[in-house]
Amino acid sequence: MNIFSSMFTRESPMKYEDQDGHLQKVLGTKEMIALGIGAVVGAGIFTMPGIVAADYAGPAVVLSFIIAAIIAGLSALAYSEMASAMPFAGSIYTWGNVIYGEFIGWVAGWAILAEYVVAIALISSSWSAYFRGFINPILKSLKMDQFPQFMSGSFNPQTGTSFDFFAMIALLLVGVVVARGVSGAAKVENLLVIGKVAVIVLFIVVGATAIRVSNWVPFIPKHIKGTEFGGISGVFHGASQVFFAYLGFDMIAANSAEVKDAQKTMPKAILGTLGIATALFVGVSAVLTGMFKYSDYKNNAEPAAWALREAGHLFTANLLSAVALVGLFSGMIAVAIGGSRLIYSFGRDGMLPRFFGKLDKKGQPVIATVVVTIVGIVLSSFFTVGDLGNLVSAGTLIAFIVASVGILILRQRKDIDHSGYKMPLYPVLPIVSALASAFLFWSLSSDAKMMMLYWILAGVVVYFIFVVKRLFDNKK
Repeated sequence: MNIFSSMFTRESPMKYEDQDGHLQKVLGTKEMIALGIGAVVGAGIFTMPGIVAADYAGPAVVLSFIIAAIIAGLSALAYSEMASAMPFAGSIYTWGNVIYGEFIGWVAGWAILAEYVVAIALISSSWSAYFRGFINPILKSLKMDQFPQFMSGSFNPQTGTSFDFFAMIALLLVGVVVARGVSGAAKVENLLVIGKVAVIVLFIVVGATAIRVSNWVPFIPKHIKGTEFGGISGVFHGASQVFFAYLGFDMIAANSAEVKDAQKTMPKAILGTLGIATALFVGVSAVLTGMFKYSDYKNNAEPAAWALREAGHLFTANLLSAVALVGLFSGMIAVAIGGSRLIYSFGRDGMLPRFFGKLDKKGQPVIATVVVTIVGIVLSSFFTVGDLGNLVSAGTLIAFIVASVGILILRQRKDIDHSGYKMPLYPVLPIVSALASAFLFWSLSSDAKMMMLYWILAGVVVYFIFVVKRLFDNKK
């Protein structure tokens, strides 16, 4: 077999059933929805509404979340069918290998890898910002110095920061939890998610008492020429920025091989996650922009807690900061699990060094978990929250396009079990889903699209390196 025939060889689903058989099937619908909400309702709800309102959409950030949810919902239907028919580790990467062939599968997997490793760095940076906001007043009340500036954020000579110490600590703790096993991590996730959702509802109720309707006027600010702020274009730019928040159902799909009764569990978990998350996003965004003028949230990484403190709700603000820390931690757990399973899949197939695909005595991909943790620490030390959010959205949208178009091919395969969930209104909805994701991808900033292009080109180089190595080894 030469390189080009290898590129378009479609893997048999039986191969992945055999290879992933060593992973323990211990997760049910409850655990999967908790993992999904843990990933979705994290930095997206505690950080992005304020940032996107200030930079793009104003009070219409509510519409940005709804538009993103509709497009994500279409993709969620495609993901549900894919995960029901092919419950294998690696999600879009593995599905791509079966549906399109090795090269397209790799490109999709490489794009989604950016989503995972960048997302965990983004969430850890948000966690660090909330922790500093929580601890600095305590240090001040004790007449102690605030935490050193040079350890308080990603590398930026202008602000005097060198690396994010608290982000690093959070990621190391997450790595330990995930390495101990997905079943135990899922139990921790269940508890964290319950507390997080309860406090989000509390924020909506308490914050609603401080809403001033005048802060919602105009609801869609006038477009500022030469910028991406305001107008309908600002709403869509905002939607493209917050889209990464909905990547939680990809995290669910990445763990398909460890799910009990996957054909029924996966669609319930994916659609359930999306519905609950959207309601929470819209509620928080509406309250946040009603409490203060959207411009007040400019460059504010902890807008919800700040708004409560400024409105005089100090106890609720401190409670929110504490639970935000817990909630963001749960998001890191979900992303670390999904990302480690993807890297495991790369190693399993020889697309990265084989030892990445090794399991320990408990059937856990510990080496892959270590890789995700280390990469997350490095990224959180060098990039800001806004920069990371752009790249996550780009990778997510590419994966959604590949999944949606893949439904058209999946329906033609006779060697795949289609007795589970099916995307409705076939073939119209898969096509609409792919076009909607492509439109939102085009709405991303030029920097985000260029960063993703460079990332994909790097992935193509990696692909050919390992394909040549594999073919050479097979000839020995």
